[in-house]
Amino acid sequence: METESQKRPFDESLDALGHVQRRKLLRALLRHNPQKDEPIVADDDSPDEEFTQLVAMRHVHLPKLEDHGFIVWDRESNEVSKGPKFEEIRPILLLLVEHEDELPDGWL
Repeated sequence: METESQKRPFDESLDALGHVQRRKLLRALLRHNPQKDEPIVADDDSPDEEFTQLVAMRHVHLPKLEDHGFIVWDRESNEVSKGPKFEEIRPILLLLVEHEDELPDGWL
C-alpha cells in the first residue's frame, strides 16, 4: 500500500500538468534550459485574453510550478530553468510528448 508521501509527487505532477500553459512551459524545458522569456508590454491594443494569460502565467502558473519544485524562476530576469524536482515530472512529460499525435489538439 502506498503512503501519502509516496503519492504526493505523482499528485503534484498531475496538478502541474493541469493547465495547457504549464504543460507548454514544462515541455519547452525538456528541450531547453534555461527558458528565457522576452519582456512583453501590455498596451491598449493588447487583446484582453492575451493580457489575462500573461497575468495568469506570472501570478498563477509560474508560482505553482516553482512551489512544486519543477522550475526555478528568476523574477528579475524572467528566466525559467529546471527545478530540483524536474526529474520527477520528466517521465510523464516524455509520455505525453511520445503520444502527442494521439492527444486532442491543444493539449501540448
